[in-house]
Amino acid sequence: MILTEKELNLCISGQLGDPHELLGLHPLGTSKGVVARAIDPSADELLIINHENGNQTLLNKIHPDGFFEGVIKDTNRIFAYSFKSVRGVQELEWVDPFSFQPSIHKERLFKFSAGSDRRPFEKLGSFPCFQNGVEGVSFVLWAPSAKSVHLVGDFNEWRFNSLPMRSLGNSGCREIFVPGAKVGQKYKYRVLGFDNVLREKTDPFGLRFEPPPGNASFIENRDFSISEVEKRDYKNPRTLPISIYEMHLGSWKHKSGELRSLSYLELADELPKYLKEMGFTHVEFLPLSEYPYGPSWGYQVTGFYAPTHRYGTPEEFQVLVNALKEEGIGVIIDWVPAHFPSDEFALGRFDGTCLFEHEDPRQGKHAEWDTLIFNYGRSEVRSFLIGSAISWLDRFGVDGFRVDAVASMLYLDYGRSQGQWIPNKLGGKENLEAIQFIKEFNQAVHEEYPDTVTIAEESTAFPKITQSPSNNGLGFDFKWNMGWMHDVLTYFQSGSTSRSEIHDKLTFGATYQDSENFIQAFSHDEVVHGKGSLANKMGMRNENDRLINLRALLAFQWTWPGKKTLFMGGEIGQWKEWDYDNQLDWELLNFPLHSGLQQMVADLNHLYKNHHAWSKYDHQRDKFRWIDCNDKDGQTLSYLRFGERPEETILVACNFSDQLRHRDWGCPHSGEWRVIFDSDSPQYGGEGAAGATDFYTQPHHKDSFDNALSFSVSRWSVRILILKS
Repeated sequence: MILTEKELNLCISGQLGDPHELLGLHPLGTSKGVVARAIDPSADELLIINHENGNQTLLNKIHPDGFFEGVIKDTNRIFAYSFKSVRGVQELEWVDPFSFQPSIHKERLFKFSAGSDRRPFEKLGSFPCFQNGVEGVSFVLWAPSAKSVHLVGDFNEWRFNSLPMRSLGNSGCREIFVPGAKVGQKYKYRVLGFDNVLREKTDPFGLRFEPPPGNASFIENRDFSISEVEKRDYKNPRTLPISIYEMHLGSWKHKSGELRSLSYLELADELPKYLKEMGFTHVEFLPLSEYPYGPSWGYQVTGFYAPTHRYGTPEEFQVLVNALKEEGIGVIIDWVPAHFPSDEFALGRFDGTCLFEHEDPRQGKHAEWDTLIFNYGRSEVRSFLIGSAISWLDRFGVDGFRVDAVASMLYLDYGRSQGQWIPNKLGGKENLEAIQFIKEFNQAVHEEYPDTVTIAEESTAFPKITQSPSNNGLGFDFKWNMGWMHDVLTYFQSGSTSRSEIHDKLTFGATYQDSENFIQAFSHDEVVHGKGSLANKMGMRNENDRLINLRALLAFQWTWPGKKTLFMGGEIGQWKEWDYDNQLDWELLNFPLHSGLQQMVADLNHLYKNHHAWSKYDHQRDKFRWIDCNDKDGQTLSYLRFGERPEETILVACNFSDQLRHRDWGCPHSGEWRVIFDSDSPQYGGEGAAGATDFYTQPHHKDSFDNALSFSVSRWSVRILILKS
């Protein structure tokens, strides 16, 4: 035996750190021949075949677990070869993975290591390819502190020690080319960590995964088929109508008679038509990146580059995206760089060190969520995360990202008490590394795809969320208006007798509405964990009254400055709190108040898209003006939305009391005005109690205006008027 006992034990035990130095074909020196070594636990005998002269040499089985070694004495140089395994009566000829040079040069990994690689998925992961005319798959993994990494999969019968990966030097990456491996086969990595713990890990750059508990990665075809549908021009989304239908894909609708979620392909048949009829401009999917734990709704991501297996394949997800875009619906996905779960098979302590996360739990763990926090200061982690976002744009042509839990990224003391967090280098609580990462993310996606929309879920008053990084902002296009949402819901949750006391909950939002580019959102977060549905939040005892108030709430949302987001079920007056295991209660549409509510939302969307004053000037203070914000006793509210011309002006009159209100309303332009929307209209299940819809101004001073309109607004309702041209 030429191999030392120590080297042999490393090979057999799956602890080989530099396999290409030992395995394969190696010269022994002048006139001594060459030595061949291979691991094949299934072989009874193993021969090496010299492709130059056809000679076959039987190798010695020097370990019963399948380690073979032999010397070929008739040559002193490396030659083209293959191995032949004899397994009982079967013979199998195969190409040695250790006969190939690295499939990637470490210089190609420099940008990844520097934190500036926007497409690391072009270098890391699994890649079907040809090497020296041989078809197979190249695997590249980042695991800098691992003592050894072995590839296991369908292609080697999951033998733990047959495919050790070579180190690519100071890049921290490991590599191996496997001849004969094919698209569709599953694989994992067996990582012997720096801490001497052996862990079986899925590929961080995996493009498709099998269901839990397997969690293996699939080898995927790299010929990405980007949507052929031409992307719409959203280069200035702040001036465009954006009305977003937020949804959990698995609980929107189930397959009739099968008690299962619709697949990507089934959704492609139904969802685009529904959203188009409803007038929504975008759909926002709760996280679709692969995740193991269903009750997390996708917010505990383990596969940042892969659509979840739950509804089909990545190719089928592409069909859904294309179908939506064909109907003019933009696709936004929830993207979760704020944290990741500690599942053993995923990113946590990947190479025996805290590779993706911080070592210190005061920096690296969200105790309240039992999840880990990315180390945003590590260059490779920034490349990994930004690459994830770019991959969804490249591969599927999505239109934007809603970034979850931004506040948890911005503050080191988020969810922590004194002594449970570490101040930054300046002594403050801001996470300077996360802030820089967010800026880099927004800059990257907007430079690569200028039409991309990015949205921050951020619940604090952190400044300049929606200003550009060049102006020291974070670079998001929009921010969810959490303060407005909480205030307005507080108001509508109160009964009619107490609303006068909290009138400021409706008006306070106007004091800061131009401080950021806001989206007014009633999201999934407000209809879970015992909070009740939107309909059941309305502070009325009678169910009909709750639905009437919900009509008023949504009409107020649609007319208030800012883009719109509504979680599924809100448009039909869902009574039950959202349940991710069950579909929406679509049977409610058999009742007039529910079907009327749905029709109202559709009409609001279509009006919103057709009247530019609603969207073009969402974030300009001078395009909004109160008529009367002080009528707390009457529980009315009225305001104007201005366009460029008088006929583009929109007058909104709200009555949130339990009585019809008739009064004079100040008006900026004289002439005839007509009602284009009334939430109390009979077509919405209302009574139409306000009566007339066409009015002429009267020349007397009212609400600081020289003209007035005299008309009624039904109880718990909103009317919208425009100047007739």
